[in-house]
Amino acid sequence: MSGDPSDDELEKLRQEKMEQLRDQAEGGGGEGEARQAAQEQAEAQRKALLRQHLTDGARKRLNTVKMSKPEIAEQVEQQIVALAQSGRLGGEQIDEDQMRDLLKELTPDSKSFNIRHR
Repeated sequence: MSGDPSDDELEKLRQEKMEQLRDQAEGGGGEGEARQAAQEQAEAQRKALLRQHLTDGARKRLNTVKMSKPEIAEQVEQQIVALAQSGRLGGEQIDEDQMRDLLKELTPDSKSFNIRHR
């Protein structure tokens, strides 16, 4: 770890999640609560990763897209989290221009259909 506070926070979240998963696998009691806690933990980890790897402008653009097209925003978030977890982002942050490019890649081209009646 680089000693960055956000890296330490992520490592702590990972450890807690691993402990919860172990407890859930062993105990079996309170499965609903454990599952909900694991989901909340995963969501917190995802938000921390996004906060760490997106600039303010990119985060605003993603939030704007999330309001109009939540499924596209979800795909972008998943892609960013996967890149961050695999280490392919390194210490870089995604800026607004890169976010725009990601959104263009994931947004299907609008296709027009011409229907002719005979």
